[in-house]
Amino acid sequence: MSVRLISTSALACVLALALLGPLRGDVFRAEEQPLDLAAAGTNPVTPGNFTGYGFDQCLTPTQATMDAWLEHSPFHSVGIYISGNSRACRNQPNLTPTWVSTQLAKGWRLLPITLGPQASCSSRYPKYDDDPKINPDATNYYAKAKAQGKLEAERAVNAATALGLTPGSTLFYDLEAFDIGNTKCRESAIRFVHAWTIRLHELNFVSGYYSSAGSGIKMLDDVLKTRPTAFVLPDQVWVARWDGKANTTISSSYLSPSAWAPGRRVKQFQGGHDETWGGVKINIDRNYLDLGNSTPKAEKHCSGVRVDLSRYLAIKPATATVVPNPDRVKALQCLLRERGLYPTDAPINGKYGPRTLTAAQAWQTKRGFTASTTWSVRDWITILSAGAKPVLKIGSRGGYVRRAQRAIQAAHPALEIKVTGIYDTAMAADVLAYRKKIGVHAYGVLNTATWTSLQAGKY
Repeated sequence: MSVRLISTSALACVLALALLGPLRGDVFRAEEQPLDLAAAGTNPVTPGNFTGYGFDQCLTPTQATMDAWLEHSPFHSVGIYISGNSRACRNQPNLTPTWVSTQLAKGWRLLPITLGPQASCSSRYPKYDDDPKINPDATNYYAKAKAQGKLEAERAVNAATALGLTPGSTLFYDLEAFDIGNTKCRESAIRFVHAWTIRLHELNFVSGYYSSAGSGIKMLDDVLKTRPTAFVLPDQVWVARWDGKANTTISSSYLSPSAWAPGRRVKQFQGGHDETWGGVKINIDRNYLDLGNSTPKAEKHCSGVRVDLSRYLAIKPATATVVPNPDRVKALQCLLRERGLYPTDAPINGKYGPRTLTAAQAWQTKRGFTASTTWSVRDWITILSAGAKPVLKIGSRGGYVRRAQRAIQAAHPALEIKVTGIYDTAMAADVLAYRKKIGVHAYGVLNTATWTSLQAGKY
């Protein structure tokens, strides 16, 4: 993708935000999805419903890099060049079906990119002997340009299918900057993209399109305004606008506020620069995605028992003067039942009686703790956080996030977390606060190490 300069102040702002933790946004992650996909051997649609942060790099990163960046970076999506004779990194030794399925299983969202024929008036292309430009011949309504667009779509789908990318996924065509004032250059480019989109739809893929705000994006916006029914336009747009702002807002002089909104935009808001996460440095572009509009599925526990509490305080056996809070005991009974320790024939009645105590002590013993008549804050943290440990960050939604929100609320009551299932900036701040409280490097990614601390009951 093209290289431009970003102002020093904007760059400083972006990097400062990165060091503080993930940037603003919510990103969809299917409910408990990644752990089951690898076993089933089925890759999900990508990027699907996704709002959050991503990066792209010319060369597909190694698995070691992806793992380090998953655990430590704010990113949860990655752009990969899968086809196109004009791409700089034609040789992609790391990009294999195994690489694709592994990233998807770990929760990454992939943005497959094709960089093929470029606009006929582009000053930077062709790069090689076998990467022709889009043919500007106007004969038969630019039939040659349309044929090129159709062919490039077919090649992209073949490449995507070979990598295990499934129908319903978005394939992005990268059309670098060009002079939209050149009529034949512009009109042939429009028809190329039109044919690309039609053919992708016929092959059951979603049409994506990347270009600079001032050229290729403005071209589409002008078409949308003046010839809205003349062409089939891409489903999603990826706008190169290096303003350092992590959002999908684009000046109305380039893109109308309602165009491809909401939920159909990506913005590349920072160009090529080095970043280091988990001790691994690579050169990347930064992106903010707003694709789809997915709400986490509602949860129901034990036929409606409320397990989202404002305070997860210790529970002790009743005395002559003190009776345990029944709502708190009901939540405990439900959680113990879901862990297979509180029998299905035992009532969820809010009474901390012998059967509840036996189940609670079984959990304590299972976790390696000394069995006690007191259900402690530590015990709450461990049962609320128990289970798989997927990395969560801005971009995550669903059951895993709810589990983390409850566990951190138990560990850090002052945070007053609302259990939404959405990992937003507030959740990132809560994770940062928890990590700071337990004395580890404070940033807003709930990685494997953070889960381990929660499951050990640290607070």
